[in-house]
Amino acid sequence: MSELSSNIILVILVTSLATYLSRFLGVVSSEKISETSKIFKWFNCIAYSILAALIARIVIFPAGVLEEADLLFRLLVIIGGIILYLLTKKNLVFPTVLSAIILTLLVT
Repeated sequence: MSELSSNIILVILVTSLATYLSRFLGVVSSEKISETSKIFKWFNCIAYSILAALIARIVIFPAGVLEEADLLFRLLVIIGGIILYLLTKKNLVFPTVLSAIILTLLVT
């Protein structure tokens, strides 16, 4: 095996270990945490705030192909996706597919 192949395998093993170890520890510790507890609500708020920040970063400062789309188009697609999400009783499939299609049509 070449040095590059062994490095790739090592990276995959280390990242897999980190991922599955954190998931295992989450499962073990989740038995003791109530869904209505303050700590659970706090972690939930942190998770949603990180997700919102990542989405905002992708929309405002895009990278790659998304850079080609105007900010106005990206904002319109997000607003349309949120409206469709609410109209379809919080179904994620329709807004995701429709947003991708609309963004593709607007950019090309």
